[in-house]
Amino acid sequence: MPAIDAGHGELFSDPSANRLRQAFANKPRALTDKLTTVADAVKRLVHDGDYLGIGGFGTNRIPTAVAHEIVRQQKQNLSFAGHTATHDFQILAAGNMLGRGRTLANVDGAYIVGLEARGLSPHARRIIESGDVRVSEWTNYALAVRLQAAAMGVPFLPSRTMLGTDTFRYSGAKVIDCPFTGERLVALPALSPDIAAIHVHEADRFGNCRISGTTVADLELARASKRLIITCERLIPHEEIRRDPSRTAIPFFCVDAVCEVPYGSYPGNMPGEYFSDEAHLRQWLDAERDLNSFKAFLDHYLFGVADFTEYLQRCGGLPRMQELRRQELLLDR
Repeated sequence: MPAIDAGHGELFSDPSANRLRQAFANKPRALTDKLTTVADAVKRLVHDGDYLGIGGFGTNRIPTAVAHEIVRQQKQNLSFAGHTATHDFQILAAGNMLGRGRTLANVDGAYIVGLEARGLSPHARRIIESGDVRVSEWTNYALAVRLQAAAMGVPFLPSRTMLGTDTFRYSGAKVIDCPFTGERLVALPALSPDIAAIHVHEADRFGNCRISGTTVADLELARASKRLIITCERLIPHEEIRRDPSRTAIPFFCVDAVCEVPYGSYPGNMPGEYFSDEAHLRQWLDAERDLNSFKAFLDHYLFGVADFTEYLQRCGGLPRMQELRRQELLLDR
């Protein structure tokens, strides 16, 4: 099935299904205790040069604590799947061009830089426009299909997305003829991150996870990634998982580390738990306009704290979190 057209973008990950299967074959299948801290999980499981995937959607259910820790530990030269990425990309971009090396080296970009209706991240835009980060372009749907291909154990999946668009030209996709109908299709290469982080509502210490609300592409991300860090709002007993196994969205054998992080999506929102902190997100955007102001902001909120709990304290602590919880519950009525 020869390609009849190809985009000019680079591939930042290996689409080989056979090599991915070899990596998965070495993952343990036993119920082992994976409970740890975010700092330990990032230190052990995130390596310089890794390809990183992050779960959630926009500012919904994002693993903020993991993104903070990656930048705090100064992990370098990561590739990143920019699939519905907002504040998570904003955090990772903070690791570039601030005299602390380069967190991001390559980005598969679908939705990056923007924080939806809140506007564009000045610093994320700065590093993309600088040329310091290599970018291949995709649609959100294309990245979801690429994760689906990896989760299925195939090197690519066919689609119509991007066909005939400039986005295709700047992607790493190819155009093929369907062997059954002869129709033109886009071949989307499998995407298997070396490491992924997903924030969930509940998990047991073995890594069985429950998610309330939309999962977007997180189920595919969990099954496509070679290593997976789970952060959860609440740690629940394994017996609770066994009482209702149908609620398990991500099974334990996909997971390498479990970290209990209450309010772990802050300043993003957590469906049914708490609303986003719009004032703090605005602080980020305002601070980014000037590099010196942004450096001082990061020194206070990210580099100047020991962990995510201390960050929450600097953002108003439990009273602020309770107010955001009240906002979420009132909006749910």
